[in-house]
Amino acid sequence: MDLRLGVGGPPSSPEKAAVDEVLGQPDSSWNGGERTAAGGHLARGGHRARAQRHLLLPALQAVQQRVGWVTPGALDYVCMRLTVPPAEAYGVAAFYSLLRTEPAATTVIHVCDDLACRCQGAEQLCSEMERRFGPPSETAGLEGVSWVRSPCLGRCEQGSAALVQRAGDTPGMSSIAPATLAKIEHALSGGNGSTPMLDPSSPVRSDPSSRRLLRRVDVVDPGSISSYRAHGGYQMLRRALQMGPQGVIREIKEANLLGRGGAAFPTGTKWEAIANNPVRPHYFVCNADESEPGTFKDRVLMERDPFGVIEALTIAGYATGAERGYIYIRGEYPEATARLTEGIEQARIQGLLGHSIMGGDFEFDIELRRGAGAYIAGEETALFNSIEGLRPEPRNKPPFPTQAGLFAKPTGVNNVETLANVLEILTIGGAEYAKLGTPSSTGTRLFCLSGCVERPGLYEVEFGATLRELLAMAGGIRGGRPLQAVLLGGAAGSFVGPSALDTPLTFEGVRAIGATLGSGVVLALDDTIEVTDLLRRIAQFFRDESCGQCVPCRVGTVRQEELLARMLAGRPLGSAQRELEVLGELGQVMRDASICGLGQTASAAVESAVAQGLIGSGAAAPEVRS
Repeated sequence: MDLRLGVGGPPSSPEKAAVDEVLGQPDSSWNGGERTAAGGHLARGGHRARAQRHLLLPALQAVQQRVGWVTPGALDYVCMRLTVPPAEAYGVAAFYSLLRTEPAATTVIHVCDDLACRCQGAEQLCSEMERRFGPPSETAGLEGVSWVRSPCLGRCEQGSAALVQRAGDTPGMSSIAPATLAKIEHALSGGNGSTPMLDPSSPVRSDPSSRRLLRRVDVVDPGSISSYRAHGGYQMLRRALQMGPQGVIREIKEANLLGRGGAAFPTGTKWEAIANNPVRPHYFVCNADESEPGTFKDRVLMERDPFGVIEALTIAGYATGAERGYIYIRGEYPEATARLTEGIEQARIQGLLGHSIMGGDFEFDIELRRGAGAYIAGEETALFNSIEGLRPEPRNKPPFPTQAGLFAKPTGVNNVETLANVLEILTIGGAEYAKLGTPSSTGTRLFCLSGCVERPGLYEVEFGATLRELLAMAGGIRGGRPLQAVLLGGAAGSFVGPSALDTPLTFEGVRAIGATLGSGVVLALDDTIEVTDLLRRIAQFFRDESCGQCVPCRVGTVRQEELLARMLAGRPLGSAQRELEVLGELGQVMRDASICGLGQTASAAVESAVAQGLIGSGAAAPEVRS
């Protein structure tokens, strides 16, 4: 693509309309409008135009939805409207997997072949797709449809998953799970509603009497704010307004709530730092870009308790002195996006967002921003860059987000599960909450069980339950087969063996065995699963998802994949032992020198597999499933 402004030609009428719907109508010839006499003497640009840079990604998404790819003419028009250099805009568009910068099919089917789905026969579905539609490609294939292999789509409890992305006059995105070729063809034909695209059963498997964060799921109508309020919704916001910001933060600190996104940072300390920062304005972001393979807890909360997410974010905004909040939601979650969009609108209508919330002087509103397919955007500073219209590459720290985050202002960031705990803390009080779990790991935790268990799904348990107890809740290993290993924490986590079954699932408990809870993934593998195949997929995942900004991660993830490929093919450079030594050295360099957590954890699963004897000279061949 020629990246000089003006060489792409004019945008088509549909492309121009799509951009104008996001940015508004141009008001002069300087930014794409009609030429007028006054326009020759006055240029409205500069700071005013650059202040809209944060709308770059929404504008590109609008073009993608309308014509199926970001054409040179549309890119030119977006750049003219926002005064963004074409090379920068192209760099943003080319970064995301859900945006395309080359001609593509108007309907693209994304078929998950990641960890949980691989355990359920994803390769068989991919083979069927290839026979039906040809090799995976984004260019138009049979009947104007193409398909591609996809990283985890966040429906791991349902066995297999696909995402249908349509462009045109009636664009849209829809999920299919469990996914079969028949269901995909039914969706492409328009369907008649007789075949459900999603499993209607509840993904929540834990005992209703033990639920706290999930107590409203399958009880409250997720599409009705009246139903939510009838079950106690927004009582905690009212209580927060009565307590005052410092009172809320005091309860959060007394509860010793640690973040549930993986870093386990004390939430109350973070909130207090933002609230005490004199720089204004403040922002608060709900990180809903749940992209860790094997994770689906935040999706369940957003789809089935959206008003709980909205209320908790509003309380966070109040406590930290923010007037605006953002929910940055994963682009592959169309159903959750629809729920939250409708929920935010209903909250505004009822005076629970906007000006004078609940009749007081508190003002707070929420804007929903969709990601476009980038795992790295889940890193908090990369997320800020994505919202601001930049490439979602992590920033160096310091400064930390509490000092200079979104738009260089003090910003709070928590994921969906962390915010869900806020409602429970205000319900029972920080002191009572702290009695749940252990002193260092208070409260309950949501675990995403998938793989070779009888009842995959979302389980809520108090911190301190053992891995053995959690697997028993899920009915144990499917078919009574032996347990080979468990992957804790997702692709960025660690493999543990059967000897770890009595490990308490707490931050300190798993740390003692060199593992991590991460995002709550518990992927159980029986003796028929070929772990080397999963490791190959993990290495490919990190190679693809590295933003490329720093050399240790950009090069290290590629070298890790190459080394694994050599070993698995039985063609090591030198001895297998020397290859394992190089693998350890690669991991050490990535941990020590990468800018962000992606590079720092990219080798964790592979190195843990070596330590557990799952690959290398101590690995046992899996049994063939009969």
